[in-house]
Amino acid sequence: MTATTLKTAAEGKQPVVSMRGITKRFGGVVALDEVDLDAYGGEVLAIVGDNGAGKSTLIKILTGVYQPTKGTLELDGKPFSMASHSDAIAAGVDAVYQNLAIADHLTPAENLFLGSELTRSVLGFKVLDNKRMRKEAVDTLNNRLGVQLKSMDVLTESLSGGQRQAVAIARAVRHDTLRVLVMDEPTAALGPQETARTLQLIKSLRDQGLTVIVISHSLDDVFEISDRIHVQRRGRCVGVVTTAQTNNEEVLSMIVGAKTTDQEH
Repeated sequence: MTATTLKTAAEGKQPVVSMRGITKRFGGVVALDEVDLDAYGGEVLAIVGDNGAGKSTLIKILTGVYQPTKGTLELDGKPFSMASHSDAIAAGVDAVYQNLAIADHLTPAENLFLGSELTRSVLGFKVLDNKRMRKEAVDTLNNRLGVQLKSMDVLTESLSGGQRQAVAIARAVRHDTLRVLVMDEPTAALGPQETARTLQLIKSLRDQGLTVIVISHSLDDVFEISDRIHVQRRGRCVGVVTTAQTNNEEVLSMIVGAKTTDQEH
């Protein structure tokens, strides 16, 4: 069972990402069953659903962590496949997962360039270009995210939860090729003020033209930042609704199975 989107401002545009008939089986367990998904540039698409609905499996297929049992993916209208998360990054798709994957014993700049450190040549030897990495990290945080840390020389473990989230986001958006950013529970474990800052970061990335896909259990957050909401239930998409044309109660009804959109088929 699949669903198509309701009419939105994006209608008529080509999706940046299209997933069609995505099925994923783990042995005898069907985690995803013929799921379709479209995501457009300059929008926040929220994916919601109870535990076990298939949300995380879906984004792990989109980001190259899992391979689909069946189904196809397109990027800018062209088929693409990924054997790993590295392939997804190379294609312009990256993710910030709930655990952030931040190295606490490194500085923010070192985290931004972890695995892709910049070097310079000294007497014929390559050494880390710490000055350049620090400058580019400051530029990314300030110019792309509007975030200014009190110090770039502290260990990341000393930062607040919201600041750590900003570092994780900055690591993804540092790449000029980034087209799609997937965020898994971006406000989990954050206080109200840091939640508000993180939601503002997400809206800022959307306004810069990125495709942002957010998984969240917080419908309050979803309604604040999303343009459309993709609802998963028991491994299937039971509907996609335009945020401005729905409400909390309708989405909750879809999540628990009391209602589906007219577009379900």
